[in-house]
Amino acid sequence: QVVSPANYNAPGQLVIAGNSEAVDRALTRLAELGVKKAVKLAVSVPSHCALMRDAADRLAERFNTIAWQTPKIRIVQNAEARSYDSVDDIRTALARQLYQPVRWTDSVHALAAAGVKRVAECGPGKVLTGLLKRVERTLDGRAIGAPADLEQAIADWSNPLR
Repeated sequence: QVVSPANYNAPGQLVIAGNSEAVDRALTRLAELGVKKAVKLAVSVPSHCALMRDAADRLAERFNTIAWQTPKIRIVQNAEARSYDSVDDIRTALARQLYQPVRWTDSVHALAAAGVKRVAECGPGKVLTGLLKRVERTLDGRAIGAPADLEQAIADWSNPLR
């Protein structure tokens, strides 16, 4: 059975993934070791661990049927905490993200090191924006879950006094 790190979210916050029984045993052991908080997340798949390798291979096959374009902006791939220029590298990295741990902390540091000042979290929720602030306080992170959120971020970021 498999249990392994799945997300390096922030200092002091690590997510594990694997077979349900193995995760249960790990949580029990963590409690015995005095870990302050260990919660089993209600998820349907063991994302970002070796159990997803077959799914990643199938996804990679599907990716090969799509006409890709080089992105106009750099995208940090979270399994390697770096960006790629070639479409082939991007396609491969995206598939790897299914079975490799998310290196969010390293990804945030990579953004800051590259001179990024503003980060938009697109979609519902504010989890990544909260983690961003725990990792790198110099970045201005915004959760964009609705059109009004986008309008506010654009207004704030367009203000030269900001």
